[in-house]
Amino acid sequence: MAAGDAARDGIPFVGLTGGIGAGKSEALRALERLGAATLSSDAVVHEILATDEARDDLMERLGDEVAPAGRVDRDAVARLVFDDPDGRRWLEEYLWPRVGSRIVAWRSELDSLDPRPRAAVVEVPLLFESGMADAFDATIAVVADEAVRADRAGARGHAALDERSARQLSQDEKARRATHTVVNDGSLEELEEKLSGILANLGR
Repeated sequence: MAAGDAARDGIPFVGLTGGIGAGKSEALRALERLGAATLSSDAVVHEILATDEARDDLMERLGDEVAPAGRVDRDAVARLVFDDPDGRRWLEEYLWPRVGSRIVAWRSELDSLDPRPRAAVVEVPLLFESGMADAFDATIAVVADEAVRADRAGARGHAALDERSARQLSQDEKARRATHTVVNDGSLEELEEKLSGILANLGR
């Protein structure tokens, strides 16, 4: 999935990322309202894990407890691999190529749209950590004050924010690597305004 191939028809191909609680999902929805085609890699992972093939593969590698009711339990998978580097590496190597293939297929579907979207944006939480950033024409990092992130994560039931964040690059590093950085400490209207400015400059 090369950036040059993705941009062949002039639709900017954009990777969106951010730490837990930074607001990247809100940013993705805002970009869709602004005329971008959007895809969540987390949603793609859900689709993959819902297949019988993935269930069988995960049960073979991680044990029957990952699918106690015949369907993959993502929380059970997370518990099993969180403190197991080998298991986590296996899971990432299993999922990421499949996610990448789904993104390529989605990207090709956009060619037939009329009118064409202003951009094709994919939300990838581990965009830089997974090595996927080079596939995109541009990247956007959504960042927020640490206290704001903790409040948002807590409201959504994300416990142990520090432990989960330890697997990710710091916000500063994400911002340093990204083409564009959006500080999301204000209202949704302010977030959308900032993203609108980025979209307006993508094709230039």
